[in-house]
Amino acid sequence: MISLRHIYKYYDSKFQRTFVLKDIDLEISEGEFVTIMGPSGAGKSTLLNIVGMLDEPSEGEYYFLDQPVHKINEKKKVEFHRNYVGFIFQAFHLIDELTVYENIETPLVYKGMKVSLRKSVVADMLDRFNMVAKKDLFPAQLSGGQQQLVAIARAIAGKPKLLLADEPTGNLHSDQGKQIMELLKNLNNEGITIIQVTHNEEFAKYGKRIIRLADGMTSSDKTT
Repeated sequence: MISLRHIYKYYDSKFQRTFVLKDIDLEISEGEFVTIMGPSGAGKSTLLNIVGMLDEPSEGEYYFLDQPVHKINEKKKVEFHRNYVGFIFQAFHLIDELTVYENIETPLVYKGMKVSLRKSVVADMLDRFNMVAKKDLFPAQLSGGQQQLVAIARAIAGKPKLLLADEPTGNLHSDQGKQIMELLKNLNNEGITIIQVTHNEEFAKYGKRIIRLADGMTSSDKTT
């Protein structure tokens, strides 16, 4: 599903080149649950952003569903985002001015989904995440755990093949974190490929494979 070959990410200043990622080779199959770990500054979020097509490598080749991402134009990348990739962030990134219902509905609008089908999908998500009673509330009226549930509902409403989670439990207390991780495990069991970045050793083990980065390079890649 995902193939990264000799991926480098660096920034050039007047006198030097600063590397964020160095010679990353990575293959991820459909249906995997992969955890990426490493100290701050190891390149974890940069790698996730490249996989999610939010950032571009400085060098190297990236194939997603056998398509050469390093060669496709911006319009095609947006199409991939809409149809295949969901994102969950540590800071939730909900739209403050929109209700729970509207936040979940937003990506479906961008996909061009018909109103009747959108209503059905959002209703299913609200039901699944026990949010029916909160559908008219705004993000500020929810707890952190509830906001992250809405963010996950929004991320999977369009039935993505790939879910990218950057520190999904980072702003939650441990019980809420466990709830989110169990939810991700269930989504993976349903067939969604998941790549998460985390600092939490306990939550890392929810992944069936743990990749550790150090100084922008892969230091280990083990199945759990």
